[in-house]
Formats: sequence, structure tokens, C-alpha cells
Amino acid sequence: MTHFSLEHLVRKPRIQSPKAPALFLFHGYGSDENDLFSFAEQLPDELFIISAKAPYQMQPYGNAWYAIYFDDSQGKFSDDQQAIQSRDLIRDFVQESIEAYNLDAENINLLGFSQGSILSYAVALSYPEMIKNVVALSGYINQDILKDGYQHNDFSKLEIYSSHGSVDQVIPVDWARKTKPFLEKLQIPVQYSEFPVGHGVAPQNFHEFNSWLKKRI
Repeated sequence: MTHFSLEHLVRKPRIQSPKAPALFLFHGYGSDENDLFSFAEQLPDELFIISAKAPYQMQPYGNAWYAIYFDDSQGKFSDDQQAIQSRDLIRDFVQESIEAYNLDAENINLLGFSQGSILSYAVALSYPEMIKNVVALSGYINQDILKDGYQHNDFSKLEIYSSHGSVDQVIPVDWARKTKPFLEKLQIPVQYSEFPVGHGVAPQNFHEFNSWLKKRI
């Protein structure tokens, strides 16, 4: 039995292949592995879907990938050390899953929402040799949690879909708008979309990223 770094749920592919392409789902702050797993039914049949549970338990319920603090001087700020630990925990978990579930190591895709999206960026930009595509919903790139020297990585296999609600009250849309120029500077192909919603995923947003992903797996 493999010992996994993260608890998770699995949906096996409906179309069998010797090595399945995989999609890892990473939920937002205060949620759990069931949240994004509700998407699984409508995602491409050939995908092996793995929905991970963040390591830090919150009270009274829910989980976080890292703590978010609220204080007078800095306002709201993230525990970047915890975020870096979670970044590498995800990297290890992906490796464990490839071996345990016989996944196609050349076709590993990440989908994150909010905190899960911030970490999906961090994993892909720090370890691009492992990741093919990222769907980043309602997040932003936190440069402080990227691996030192990340700008020298080979990003030639990586593509990113990024979207945000134009009236997001949790993560300002201005933060998300920096994503496209940042990734283009690294010569990473990126599609960026905004939808007239708050901190959530609009139905048309789901359809757009789903078809984006279908073409790339």
C-alpha cells in the first residue's frame, strides 16, 4: 500500500488507457476534497481525477493549504512558509499518485480554486517538468512561494488557463490581471478570462475551461 502525503478522492477514467492522463483538483481555503470533486462527472472521460484534501484542519470544519492571518498593520496576509511546504507536499503527492495509480507522467494536469489555484501556479512554475496544463480559477501568482531561480526553468511544455470573477470580493481582480503579462514574460501560453461573478465559478467559466482542457489532454 502506498502511503500518500494527502488524503484524496478518486474518479477513475471512463475510457481505459494503459497509462491515464490525470487531473489533480486543489480546493480553496476553508473547503475540502468534496468541493471541486462535484465537477468530476462533467470532466473529460479519459481523465483519472484526484481531488486532494489540504493538510491543515480548520475549526469548526474545512481545511487550508496555509494559514491566512488578519491584523491591523498588514491587513490580510499569507503564511508563505506553510504555503511553500504545501507546494512541495503537492509535488510529492503527484509523484506518489503517478506510481500508485499508473498515471501518464507526461500528462499531469492541475486544477485549483482560490488557495488551490495559487498553489497550482506555484507547483507548475517551480516544477514545470512535472506539469502539462494548469486551470487556475480565482487565484493569483504569489511570487514569494515560487522556488528560487524558477525563471530559469524550462516552461516549453506548460500551458495555463486562468480565470477570475470581475467582482471578486475575496481576491481582487487586479491581482489576477497581472497573471497574463507575468506568464507571457516567461513565454508560457496563457488564456485569461473574466466573468461577471464574485469569488466563484460561473457555468460559462466551467464550459470554457473544460473545453480548453479537452483540447490539451
